[in-house]
Amino acid sequence: MSTHLAAAGDRRYLVITELFQPTKGGTAVWFDEVYRRLGGAGTHILTADVPGAEEHDRASPNTVHRLGLKRYPWIRPESLPVYVEFFLKALSVGLRHPIEQIHAGRVLPEGLVAVRAARLLRKPVVIYAHGEEITTWRQPRRIKGMREAYCSADLVIANSTFTRDLLLDLGVLPERIVIINPGVDTERFRPGLDGSHLRASLGLGPQSKLVLSVGRLSRRKSFDHVMQAIPELVKRGLDVHHAVIGKGEDADYLAGLRAASPTPERIHLLGGVGADDLPLWYAASDLFAMPNRDIGADTEGFGMVYIEAAACGRASLAGNTGGTGSAVLDGVTGLRCEGDSVPAIADALFRLLDPASRFGAECAARAQARAHEEFSWHAVMRKTLEHCSQLGR
Repeated sequence: MSTHLAAAGDRRYLVITELFQPTKGGTAVWFDEVYRRLGGAGTHILTADVPGAEEHDRASPNTVHRLGLKRYPWIRPESLPVYVEFFLKALSVGLRHPIEQIHAGRVLPEGLVAVRAARLLRKPVVIYAHGEEITTWRQPRRIKGMREAYCSADLVIANSTFTRDLLLDLGVLPERIVIINPGVDTERFRPGLDGSHLRASLGLGPQSKLVLSVGRLSRRKSFDHVMQAIPELVKRGLDVHHAVIGKGEDADYLAGLRAASPTPERIHLLGGVGADDLPLWYAASDLFAMPNRDIGADTEGFGMVYIEAAACGRASLAGNTGGTGSAVLDGVTGLRCEGDSVPAIADALFRLLDPASRFGAECAARAQARAHEEFSWHAVMRKTLEHCSQLGR
């Protein structure tokens, strides 16, 4: 093993990210999992103060600095205090501690702050790109800020090939972009877990098929179209149910669709579930489905939930927009289809669930192997360390 890879756990990074555990969401998990492996107390995390932070930080190997990060609607821009607080704290920590690099969890506000602070601290800058921020933040001021930050960074970590292409369109030099997909905790999410009691709680029989969807309840996830595809699958002879886990702005909309469905007893809106139960729900399911679609400029940058499902031995149905092609390999670990077409979703679901075919089971086996080989947090950490260690050499 090379010396710089052997030094994992000793890195001294200054990480600026508004999203960090115990905040919910894939991005917060990503940074927590990677930086606890990359560095100890010498890695400093600047992040938001949220409920549960004190308990989380006691168990973290990193030095976590919690900030108020308040936004005020009477200030223009309202995020200006966030920029100022991040910038002043970054300078304070950077001047008092021997940091090696500054890492930013997003391009705005964190990336622009990192670039400006790095000019004074004379340190390399790494910025993460997730995709949806580039497609949705289209105001001229934000585009200008994104371009300055991304193009000034020494390294930009893109979460998918889709995101890399967006960065190239912004003018980022290709040699400064690397693709590192998010990972999954392969100890928590693994095959062989017993979800039988959860199936029983929904009244499912041994031959029943359960399609699971997990994520924020927003239109781009196309959970609504999966719900609307269930009656067609029943007509084709499948004893199939659909369970949806998540909270969000579409909760009432989805409840209305369920009430209007000809098969409401087969649709289960579960709301949020505990962290310990989530892997068991994947185990209880037969297939994962989030056939994402673009809603205006709102798109799916990657989709860590596909990898969670894969790690538990489940194939996935994804949409054919955004960066989900890096998470679900079409025809290999699942299928991608037109997320705005209920008939297309029904056809894809049937192909993956068809009891007369081995296709779904073969996709699941390949998905499981890929998740454990390529997407463990240790693998993601090693890729991150390998690329970041090249900076300043």
